[in-house]
Amino acid sequence: MIAVMTMETLRQKLGQLFLVGCHGEALSSTEHLLIEEYQFGGVILFGRNCGEPAQLVALCRAIWQSSDGIHPFVAIDQEGGRVERLSAPFSHFPAAAQIGACNDPELAYRFGNATAAELVLAGINLNFAPVLDVQATSATPIIGDRAFAAEPQRVIEIAAAWAKGLRDRGVIPCGKHFPGHGSAEKDSHLELPVVHKSVEELDASDLPPFVHACRNQIEALMTAHVAYPALDPRLPATLSEAIITGLLRQQLGYDGVIFSDDLAMRAISDRYSIEEASALAVRAGVDVLLFCHEIEKAATAFEFLCDEADRDAAVRARIEDSYHRVTELKRRYLHCFTGAAENQIATRLEQLNHRKLLDALV
Repeated sequence: MIAVMTMETLRQKLGQLFLVGCHGEALSSTEHLLIEEYQFGGVILFGRNCGEPAQLVALCRAIWQSSDGIHPFVAIDQEGGRVERLSAPFSHFPAAAQIGACNDPELAYRFGNATAAELVLAGINLNFAPVLDVQATSATPIIGDRAFAAEPQRVIEIAAAWAKGLRDRGVIPCGKHFPGHGSAEKDSHLELPVVHKSVEELDASDLPPFVHACRNQIEALMTAHVAYPALDPRLPATLSEAIITGLLRQQLGYDGVIFSDDLAMRAISDRYSIEEASALAVRAGVDVLLFCHEIEKAATAFEFLCDEADRDAAVRARIEDSYHRVTELKRRYLHCFTGAAENQIATRLEQLNHRKLLDALV
């Protein structure tokens, strides 16, 4: 007898496949209502959400408490260098390239661990880092100093150590941007980059850090909104079944959680409607869809995918698989809220004394 997923169960499971953004330093009443109604799987924070430490931990606590049953991801892009969301008294850690130039995995571990120590105090449990992209040339600065190195082996060694530093403090690392953004000459926030490398060239340069991460079971990966005609002549990576399921899942054997990059980025949104992009991403094998700026668009995508799943067993199966991956990762990591008390977080940040670590890089 084949079990049938009820609409109620479908909606509960589908909610875990969304990560959304909020607008300010506290959840608005509308955001509260939508997160509770749809039981979205988590929230991603940006600079607009992160003020002084007491405010930030209060926001993270509110996000945590908005969940009914399954703990939420509280996510951030805290790479260091020019991609970080937290301001002083949180530490300003160096860019990946500066760490990579030291060619010292132990030092990279310490920086990853220090980053996680500060995130944990705020109540953040998922970091969209490390960057696993290999910086191709100085003429393609989109990734630039966000990459640890221009040599695949050095990226592997340094990124793996940095990610372990996160993991050992209880923060989930998410490597990005599969299958490699380092050669892109355009910014996917603004337009769709196309990387005209052969399969052999990708195998030699861009893919090795991701292959290593898959073999070492990194918890999560994020896709690239980049087209690779050698891998899929029609669709960018985030929406490509050939790349996400064929290459990442089947050839590389990856069974961790796959996050899309923000589906509102113009590389996607200029070419596909919310409904088209969401359906293609789920069919491709992406587990969690990011809507970083307009939570209402996530609700639109959610309702459309509900209807798609009601009509199509293949979509229901994708939702079921993704739900199990997401909840298993949460079961492993999200046991309790880690944030400090609002009246203690500033003191506890000071006690971490990461200035000594920053001085070690000079």
